[in-house]
Amino acid sequence: MKTFPKSLSEKLHQREQNSALRKLPVSNTLIDFASNDYLGFAKNETIFNQTHQFLLDNKLLVNGASGSRLISGNHILYPITEDIIAQFHLSEAALIFNSGYDANVGFLSAVPQRNDIVLYDELCHASLRDGIQMSNAKAYKFAHNDYEDLNRILQKHTSNIPTPASIYIVSESVFSMDGDSPNIEQLVQLSQKYGCFLVIDEAHSVGVFGDKGEGFVQSLQHHENVFARIITFGKGLGCHGAAILGSAELKNYLINFSRSFIYTTGLSPHSVATILIAYQQLSSEKKTLEQLKNNILFFNQQKIQLGLKPLFVFSKSAIQCAIIPGNNNVKAIASQLQEKGFDVKPILSPTVPEGQERLRICLHSYNTEKEISEVLQLLSAFLF
Repeated sequence: MKTFPKSLSEKLHQREQNSALRKLPVSNTLIDFASNDYLGFAKNETIFNQTHQFLLDNKLLVNGASGSRLISGNHILYPITEDIIAQFHLSEAALIFNSGYDANVGFLSAVPQRNDIVLYDELCHASLRDGIQMSNAKAYKFAHNDYEDLNRILQKHTSNIPTPASIYIVSESVFSMDGDSPNIEQLVQLSQKYGCFLVIDEAHSVGVFGDKGEGFVQSLQHHENVFARIITFGKGLGCHGAAILGSAELKNYLINFSRSFIYTTGLSPHSVATILIAYQQLSSEKKTLEQLKNNILFFNQQKIQLGLKPLFVFSKSAIQCAIIPGNNNVKAIASQLQEKGFDVKPILSPTVPEGQERLRICLHSYNTEKEISEVLQLLSAFLF
């Protein structure tokens, strides 16, 4: 009896030969410059305790949803939390999904139809690309944050698109592997000029941008010009799940046609209660939000002073990436930083294109200026 297919073994061997084999990391006590817990909410005892007390007070003493939301899993916390999320983000409606991946795949596999066209930024997250591949629509990528290229593609395809087909433009408010942001104003102008539907993944901007952590699009007051915003709770809110923001009609459509929503067990009351309490905490954590913004500013100032700016992708977000080509090279630098007590992770090809390997440094409200200075000084010493 064969124990494992030879073709799969060969693929694993090839990854190992390229120094690109993924392994699950072990838990550590290093200074955190790796997680997406930008505000420290994942470790916030107040959120933990208030969530537990909320469940006790409301006699929600159950461990699971017990089924999909269309069968038995649509417990009372779902509509309450979705209403709060919609109000917070100034959206007509919100629909909670089990994860950001589920939300992106569920939206893009269900909404664009045959004869529709999807135009997406070439650096869009894998979950967006997977959803696009599952769609019956035609899809074309445009150069990263290049709106002349997007305009050229729009001109090419809008003239011969059949009625009543639609065009969807898909981008992110903070790109997860670069930390940079699009020009939302230009995306809005192009979508309005050509009658397109604009879709923005806000996973890494909620809790980071805006006076209340409301996200990039809303902070620029363009939320009404975006057809759908996908927000996730596993980053700035420190818990789990995601939501799609849009019209009540879009919510109704997704409930009926989004397979990753329909055919999965709902989140437990505890998970949804954590989302609810995290939003309440976000509204009262102005000092924490300001500290994160200050740390981002301080990091950018320090990398200029140390002559490191040319290595980094331009970013005003909590994600800061230093390009260090070569899997072995970037892994070696990351290991040296980890040996000095800093949890900085290398991002290898094929996760990013070959030659674009990088250190991905995530900033948090709880990082100190001393820690930021030290990690950048060490990086400078190891590189130069």
